[in-house]
Amino acid sequence: MNPYYLAVDIGASSGRHILAHLENGKMVLEEVHRFPNGMVEKDGENVWDVDELFAQIKLGMKKCGELGKIPVSVGVDTWGVDFVLLDDKGERIGNAVAYRDGRTRGMDEEVYKVIPEDALYARTGIQKAIFNTIYQLMALKVRRPEQLAEAETLLMMPDYFHYLLSGVAATEYTEATTGQLICPETKDWDMELIEKLGYPKKIFRKIVTPGTMLGELTREVQEEVGFTCKVVVPATHDTGSAVIAVPTDSDNALYISSGTWSLLGTERMQANCSPESKANNLTNEGGYEYRFRYLKNIMGLWMIQSVKKEIGGDLSFGEICEMASGCSITSIVDCNDDRFLAPANMTEEVRAACRETGQQVPEGLAEIASVIYNSLAKCYARTIKGLEGITGCKYDCIHIVGGGANADYLNRLTAEATGIPVYAGPTEATAIGNVAAQMITAGELTDLKAARKCVFDSFDIIKYE
Repeated sequence: MNPYYLAVDIGASSGRHILAHLENGKMVLEEVHRFPNGMVEKDGENVWDVDELFAQIKLGMKKCGELGKIPVSVGVDTWGVDFVLLDDKGERIGNAVAYRDGRTRGMDEEVYKVIPEDALYARTGIQKAIFNTIYQLMALKVRRPEQLAEAETLLMMPDYFHYLLSGVAATEYTEATTGQLICPETKDWDMELIEKLGYPKKIFRKIVTPGTMLGELTREVQEEVGFTCKVVVPATHDTGSAVIAVPTDSDNALYISSGTWSLLGTERMQANCSPESKANNLTNEGGYEYRFRYLKNIMGLWMIQSVKKEIGGDLSFGEICEMASGCSITSIVDCNDDRFLAPANMTEEVRAACRETGQQVPEGLAEIASVIYNSLAKCYARTIKGLEGITGCKYDCIHIVGGGANADYLNRLTAEATGIPVYAGPTEATAIGNVAAQMITAGELTDLKAARKCVFDSFDIIKYE
């Protein structure tokens, strides 16, 4: 039997354990465990229940053992920017505060007292987002200085889970870059910037790259799950893993990692930290083998997820997408407006945005969804024009990967709005990229090019023109 590799892929709304192995050169996936995730309120903060998430990680691993499919390695990926602090005993300090919490409000101005916004972008290449790690740390410095004073270690969210699994505290490169504290030239923490901001330098651990083997499971975890295996860090930022799974060998390809967020961009070998790049709100996040994911964050299916929760009842996303495709409403909203980041009611926020701009106000689920899908497609088209202007490239295809690749209506709208062929799939791109990095480390796949060819050969890819 070919060896198994386990991806633990945790998103903002759910997590899943995906076992993978190679069969006749093709990657075969099996979902072993799925569990819910979401922000909860605790101590007046919006936080992640990391204790429950780790319990679910171990439960899913135990299920692998019960199936008799013990992985040779495991790796965890999550969203970006969020972190935990550990004290000198390795215990967590305070809550694992979520990026949608309001604690960073006004913290950008505090940061800009130390380093102007333009200079910060020129130094890091990371786009302004009020929830970036740099602003979250400023919120702690201003409001909870005692936590920073007590801290010995900062670990990004997936790094924390790898620490709990292996006992090794290390920070993975692709995840770290999302926080706006990494130098794109040295690919390491910008300690001069960190010192200027007044953050304790000692808490920032060694940077490791995707494919690094941290060690075996701790004895406690082994006893709980019933086996041991290696802990191998993938590209721990979910988009970093998803981009590994983009099934292309073209140098002029775009990708959209479509999920809670839509991450639209291309791969480059050098960061672009120019004023023009900043003006277009583009970011240079770290990728596999020190590539840069030159991309823009777009609000994405978070808007649809919220509307489904509010008024969608038991309808599936596919059913909502189909309903939306039958609507003729032409109203458009700005998906990147901060008003859609965490509104009290997404449905009413979309309606209010249409009303305020003198457009037809959508009524009912189908029209609300249609406005969101059309708005996303238009936003994709605008972003691509901006990318082409800055890079001087004419892109010949768009690969949509992740759960949003199933949104047939959105895929058709995207091909129509951009005039570029769209290839949709695979949907489990993040988990696939996660295990691909593990397989490369194990020598089952030779390199990134081989991994991408394997993905293309293994999964259905649908073309839209």
